[in-house]
Amino acid sequence: MKTLLILVGKTTDKSVAKLTEDYISRIGHYIQFEVNVIPDLKNTSKLTEAQIKTAEGENIMKLLRPGDHCIVSSMEHNAVMRLLDEHGKEYRSVDFATKLNKLWSNSARRIVFIIGGPYGFSQKPVDAANESISLSKMTFSHQMVRLIFVEQLYRALTILNHEPYHHE
Repeated sequence: MKTLLILVGKTTDKSVAKLTEDYISRIGHYIQFEVNVIPDLKNTSKLTEAQIKTAEGENIMKLLRPGDHCIVSSMEHNAVMRLLDEHGKEYRSVDFATKLNKLWSNSARRIVFIIGGPYGFSQKPVDAANESISLSKMTFSHQMVRLIFVEQLYRALTILNHEPYHHE
């Protein structure tokens, strides 16, 4: 089972990028994991937030395949309503590990996690998503969410493999 993480825009903070890459490398020891970064849009100064979200949404949709199980995550306060953190499902780390194990065992060809840009998602990725998750009720920058998510994915994998990384 392949797991894909789609990110909108590159991580500009080098320290966050380095930590994120470290966890991505660790994840690769457990599962087939790919990260696909949608390039930042160019010449956005004259575009509205809605136009930016629509263009990013079109780029996200190009990466999805029939049969993908899509999970969206957004911590932005101005994201599409269904993606607000209070509307996404929250998991304890152990429960998230259990959820992932079930998905990898019983689900589609690919599990796709999508983290939107600073303005959230347009309607198309929302409609394509099977579910949404929340990493916290707090708001984080879309770059920090990447680090937090890959750390939680790594944590889930160590839980499933009965390794000592996670402590209850």
